[in-house]
Amino acid sequence: MTTANTAKPDRVVIFDTTLRDGEQCPGATMTYEEKLEVADCLDALGVDIIEAGFPIASDGDFEAVSAISKRVQNATIAGLARAINADIDRAGEAVRQAKRGRIHTFVSTSPIHLEYQMRKSQAEVLEIIAATVARARNLVDDVEWSAMDATRTPIDYLCQCVDAAIKAGATTINLPDTVGYATPQEYFEMFRAVRERVANADQAIFSTHCHNDLGLAVANSLAALNAGARQIECTINGIGERAGNAALEEIVMAIRTRADVLPYETGIDTAMLSRASRLVSAVTNFPVQYNKAIVGRNAFAHESGIHQDGLLKYQQTYEIMTPESVGVAKTSLVMGKHSGRNAFRTKLREMGFELGENAFEDAFNRFKALADRKKHIYDEDLEALVDHEIAHAHDRMKVAALTVIAGTVGPQAATLTLDVDGTPSTVQAQGNGPVDATFNAIKMLIPHSARLELYQVHAVTEGTDAQAEVSVRLEEDGRVVTGRGADTDTMVASAKAYVAALNKLMVKRQKVAQAQQL
Repeated sequence: MTTANTAKPDRVVIFDTTLRDGEQCPGATMTYEEKLEVADCLDALGVDIIEAGFPIASDGDFEAVSAISKRVQNATIAGLARAINADIDRAGEAVRQAKRGRIHTFVSTSPIHLEYQMRKSQAEVLEIIAATVARARNLVDDVEWSAMDATRTPIDYLCQCVDAAIKAGATTINLPDTVGYATPQEYFEMFRAVRERVANADQAIFSTHCHNDLGLAVANSLAALNAGARQIECTINGIGERAGNAALEEIVMAIRTRADVLPYETGIDTAMLSRASRLVSAVTNFPVQYNKAIVGRNAFAHESGIHQDGLLKYQQTYEIMTPESVGVAKTSLVMGKHSGRNAFRTKLREMGFELGENAFEDAFNRFKALADRKKHIYDEDLEALVDHEIAHAHDRMKVAALTVIAGTVGPQAATLTLDVDGTPSTVQAQGNGPVDATFNAIKMLIPHSARLELYQVHAVTEGTDAQAEVSVRLEEDGRVVTGRGADTDTMVASAKAYVAALNKLMVKRQKVAQAQQL
């Protein structure tokens, strides 16, 4: 039996790289507006450092990092830079207006990277470290240096690199498991050796950055904590290159739940974890796997009769943390067509939604309509209904009615009624399939030149009556917008998503026009 650790917990710095490393995940690119929305959520979540992007990568990345630097109130904003002067200068400019700005610069240190990628000698890389870290330190007071592929770097040389970085002014030293190669014991020993052998190690905070190629990212990160690291780099839902990064929600809840063996603390508001997970999933169009730890839809679901019996007698028989602690309601199958307003309002409050009276009535009416079409109403159904539909309650254009004719004999046809500024308009259109016909009908009612970049559908819950959640991404004159819609009818959800994107595009057009008049 373990004994609780009574020592004062050490503070662990949470460095979130969802907007940088997470966005490098193939297919996870976010628009400018989506990056700002995620940054706001991370700041409210209590993240200490937000790595907002790679400013030298593109003008869009630079603009996003700059905008996030201006708007975020609490977190430090970091910009990534290679060990190249132009990168460092660009990162410094991007975070210049942040309340607390950081330049995060990195260089490869492993033999395989030096020989095949860098084509530099160990001595040359040491000179690069000293020069580029010093340059970054002249721009900001907070400089992080990373040894790319640290876990495959000889320990003697790694210590020399760390010593050079700290002498040049690095305040945080990151020793990443760049390729997800290490085991927890190896990662622990690496941190312990470097911190013991580098004379000035006490002048910097040591950081972890673990990839999940072997499924060990979280375990390795926690092992490094026990070896003296006090910053963990991670992402919401564990997204990132290849198999992803250490998942923020897993790191934080492991520390909170196992305080007896992990005597640390973070500043994260854990009740926001599920909401942050849903947001990142929505903007990246990456669904969270059902059995994902902490935030997966089955994380607090129990089907086994033995488990259900134990839970009813005493919750902790089969749950080591409460659903409420991560922002999940206790139950997932309680709402139906016989539920009244009071039950619906209470349920929404449990899920973190506080609505005004008019918005609540709109949501309740949509809920009742959904309940007539669906046998079971899950939490995910309510999230889709409230998050996506109420968010567009004041849009100028709304889908009023849609009838689609589909089948093996084409062309398929759609009859669509849109409510535009309170006036209904109806049109019929044909297309190569029901979705194409529906989108053609929208184009007839709302002429535009936007190009469809993404059309994606996934089911919110299981079963043939499940709600479909559709994402549509449009591009017009360099402006990119994403619209989402949910409905038990996939065609209706598709129309809602397309119209939602057009509403956003219309707002952008108006902003550009207003700016040109000034």
